[in-house]
Amino acid sequence: MNSRDLILGRIHAALGEPARPDEQPLPRAYATAHAPDDPAALLDLLHRNLADYRARVHRCTTTELPQRIAELLTARGTRTVAVPPGLPPGWLDAATAELLPDDGTLTAARLDRVDSVVTGCTLAIAETGTIVLDAGPGQGRRLLTLVPDHHVCVVRAPEQVVASVPLALPRLDPARPQTWISGPSATSDIELDRVEGVHGPRTLDVVLVTPA
Repeated sequence: MNSRDLILGRIHAALGEPARPDEQPLPRAYATAHAPDDPAALLDLLHRNLADYRARVHRCTTTELPQRIAELLTARGTRTVAVPPGLPPGWLDAATAELLPDDGTLTAARLDRVDSVVTGCTLAIAETGTIVLDAGPGQGRRLLTLVPDHHVCVVRAPEQVVASVPLALPRLDPARPQTWISGPSATSDIELDRVEGVHGPRTLDVVLVTPA
């Protein structure tokens, strides 16, 4: 018996589970959310927590989205935009920057010279101010959102907004490559000097989109 088997055996014994763990689900009686079950309140909570992490948060309707994205890119001085496969084409209808569709040839070196990237997301978690990407349609490879200095991420409310991590996990595919984002990339040294843009975009613009 190796150390792993010994530790797992002790856990199973403590839980009263002589059988394999996948034959008997663990009880999960903890609270799954601490926010009110109200879409408008959840959206407000997500907005506050994203802003607390220094993301720049914007709100608009579906109709206003193309113009809002164009305004964000113009304000940034963006000349080139990386576009993941499956991004709704109408989102960039008002953009004047050069669009660079990701066909697999956008290497890290090329992306380092790209000004911005625009993506959707899989879902957003209100209580933690976290956005989750899983390389699905409109999100693209991890490389797209980690190398360019500016990321515009669109969250569709209310369908993509959940209250908590426990409520988010059942909606995620564990086999997909997930990226969890809480604000722009940042780190701090031992003296708590904050440095942004170390291992991801220095600027994160989140657009919360509602149907009307």
